[in-house]
Amino acid sequence: MFELLALLERRRIEFDEFAQRRAPERIDADVMVERTLAMRRARAGEIERAAACAVRVPGHDRLDDIGIVALGVVAMVLVVAFNGTVHKALNELTLPLEHEDIIRQQSKEKGVDAALIAAVIDTESKFIASAESGAGARGLMQVTPEAAKDIARHSGATSFHTSDLSNPEINIKYGTFLLAERIESYEGNVAAALASYNAGPGPVEKWGGDQLKVDNITYPETRAYVEEVLEKQRAYRDKYGKELGY
Repeated sequence: MFELLALLERRRIEFDEFAQRRAPERIDADVMVERTLAMRRARAGEIERAAACAVRVPGHDRLDDIGIVALGVVAMVLVVAFNGTVHKALNELTLPLEHEDIIRQQSKEKGVDAALIAAVIDTESKFIASAESGAGARGLMQVTPEAAKDIARHSGATSFHTSDLSNPEINIKYGTFLLAERIESYEGNVAAALASYNAGPGPVEKWGGDQLKVDNITYPETRAYVEEVLEKQRAYRDKYGKELGY
């Protein structure tokens, strides 16, 4: 990035010197108008029109030094104006985060790491509240209706409908409840809890129970799941520390 900006600055200087030499032909004034228009259009998001404007210099039929400089100006404007937006968009695509207020609340209430909750949500559903698996698990944390009904009974809920699992607050509440229950069952062994969340408690007992290590997991899918969640847990803590309440 710094090399690009340095190159653009050198090109800008070269352009100013060139424009001064061509002053008698008034190309400098024409080019300055074109460059100003290009910058304004770039700010408005009209990138293609800005690029076309940058090369329409009187007496030039090709993309020469002036055109390159004008395009460089457009690039600089875009870098400055949109760098933060692009970075944020990339983060949201590669490591999305939504409902952080609910995640923080459930983390505090149930004693489960907020980054772990976010990592499970992303791995299970990519933060798509309407997600549904072939096995019938639903919502952000892919809670089954059977598990949800059991949780609802234990938590004193007066009624439960399967459609409730599409509600982010309810789904995260129930999913975090399940995570907390499993973490406690396996004496704080998060890898074992995640393996149980994915494959059920039966296989986990065969893999070592509360002594389970990731290498002990023989189901390729479950092992990959546990590794992915643990990796994302670290990433969420690093990238979204403030949002997740660290």
